[in-house]
Amino acid sequence: MKKIIQFIKECYAELRKVVWPNREDVGASVKVVVISTVVMAFVLGFVDFVLVAGIDFIFR
Repeated sequence: MKKIIQFIKECYAELRKVVWPNREDVGASVKVVVISTVVMAFVLGFVDFVLVAGIDFIFR
């Protein structure tokens, strides 16, 4: 039981050292992730379209 209590105390001490991002940093990170996701979706959709069109052209 002593080790568990020590572990919890150490975890709490480490969490107090964490520098949490402010609201602006989180907002900027969310924007980057959303824009990157949309761009990658378009790129992958375009690649899929080209590959399907190529395979369709070959097998006609």
